[in-house]
Amino acid sequence: MDVDRFKRFNDEFGHDAGDAVLRAVGELLGHSTRENDHAFRVGGEEFIVLLPKLQSEDAARRAEELRARVGALRVEHNGRFLGPITASFGVATSPGDCAFNSLINTADTALLRAKESGRNRVVIAAAGAG
Repeated sequence: MDVDRFKRFNDEFGHDAGDAVLRAVGELLGHSTRENDHAFRVGGEEFIVLLPKLQSEDAARRAEELRARVGALRVEHNGRFLGPITASFGVATSPGDCAFNSLINTADTALLRAKESGRNRVVIAAAGAG
């Protein structure tokens, strides 16, 4: 998952505002996971959410729920509303879409397709993509 057009928050409102967006998204992900799920920030504005034992369609449904929750966030910094926050998601499953050791790269490829096709969406990896 990637926060769309994240650089805008830093450029328009400053890096502290960008940090507030990342904290809000991270907290949302942490509070939106099931007991065996795991959410990680992997750098910049990119996060990984591991959803063990979900098939592709169920994982995509969860990603869509998370996408909607990110879109509902209202983050303020120094008394100013920072504007809408959207996110793009790439979904991959193993062994359904790829081998386990290709899971992150396969999800990242789907994420890039989500961003290229307009952002603020969920794209499922093609079976056998990795």
